[in-house]
Amino acid sequence: MSVPPPFRPATLATAALDRRRFLGLAGLGLSAAALAACGGPSTSSGSSSPSAAAEVDWSKVTPAKEITFWSSNPGSSQAVTQQIIDAFHASQPDIKVSLVTAGANYEEIAQKFQSAQAGGGLPDLMVFSDVWWFRYKMLDSIIPLNGLVDAVGMEVDDYRKGLWADYTYDDAQWAVPWARSTPLFYYNKAHWSAAGLPDRAPETWDEFTGWTAKLQGAGLGTQHAFQQPALANYAGWSFQNVLWGWGGGWSKKDSFDIICNSKESVAAMQFLQDSVYKDAWAGVASNDQVNDLTAGAVSSTIASTGSLVGILKAANFEVGAGPLPGGPEETSPVCPTGGAGVGIPKDRPKENQLAAATFIKFLTSPENTVTFSQATGYMPVRESADTAAIIAAAPQVEVALAQLDHTRTQDYARVFLPGADQEMAKTCANILTQQAGVQGEMDALKTTLETIYTRDVKPNL
Repeated sequence: MSVPPPFRPATLATAALDRRRFLGLAGLGLSAAALAACGGPSTSSGSSSPSAAAEVDWSKVTPAKEITFWSSNPGSSQAVTQQIIDAFHASQPDIKVSLVTAGANYEEIAQKFQSAQAGGGLPDLMVFSDVWWFRYKMLDSIIPLNGLVDAVGMEVDDYRKGLWADYTYDDAQWAVPWARSTPLFYYNKAHWSAAGLPDRAPETWDEFTGWTAKLQGAGLGTQHAFQQPALANYAGWSFQNVLWGWGGGWSKKDSFDIICNSKESVAAMQFLQDSVYKDAWAGVASNDQVNDLTAGAVSSTIASTGSLVGILKAANFEVGAGPLPGGPEETSPVCPTGGAGVGIPKDRPKENQLAAATFIKFLTSPENTVTFSQATGYMPVRESADTAAIIAAAPQVEVALAQLDHTRTQDYARVFLPGADQEMAKTCANILTQQAGVQGEMDALKTTLETIYTRDVKPNL
């Protein structure tokens, strides 16, 4: 399946450097109260020297015989992760890895990790959400991996550059990409055919708006042509696509300049509200838009690539997938990346840390990244991964792989302002479920985000 135009190359490497520059400047002594409001770990000032970690002579360390891996099992990945662990045991019988489900999502595993800092029982490696990993670094609770990467012989150049760079800070590597995703536009091919639509995702939201009357007039028995994502499930992540497409955003690209109430951002949110009320071609998922799609209640939605395998299993119809639609001002890149990597806590014996790095290398090998992708829908994180079998089994994966080269770094306001994601979700809920005035809601959100920035970030710049 080819990805329809228009696309133009994104500058992932440049964005990653800008992101590192901010983090290097910030110091990030963020307040515990603000971070607690975000549902994750609090942060206190601390230092974790990459150079000090690099001084460890790992050649003189013997790997531990047993280690513990904490995961939230993203994408219902427990079974395939255990499968990979079993294969590791066969190839490395001297190291036993115990998989522990440490939470149902990234927020829960963050809370458990925070509790373990004081109460003990730390894991030897764990899932690091893209939103949470740098807070672990600022808490001085994780280690840089540079020396370990060299010690176990990870082929750094073979990891997808943008995904690897997402975890680079202060010239050190703090995690290795693992369960990585982008949003995709999913649609019911039978509904598309009944409505006389081309078998592809819309190239722009304007084009899709023109399709909705055909979908709703085709006698499909659906509630809506489209289902907006559940607002509690990362609305701040999902709606960046529309904000960027209209020339807006939560904040300016690679900046803390809050623009959520700009005329462009307000126009984007007005479009979303109109889709639900004025034009009435979209609903808002109360729980999970994926379930609404697979049940046939709606014809299309946006969801993570990590939902792909579950969608294919649950749907009794042929599922189409395409890149996210562009907007009237920007057609590409309008897609964020997301997901998680894996990293190593600090206060563990060096023997355990070396064993953990040995397993991470195996977990993210080209072969195992394919195995993981086939089972979950997350993207292979290695350039040399043979994706032919994945694409043959699920051609929709090809869209995700192609879109990966056209993604944009998430807005600082979402990923670096503690508590901001929840504030964005509240605002989106007011706009899309209460029909609140868009300008007023976005003005209020700007005030909230600027307060968080002024109180918790600016003093540390």
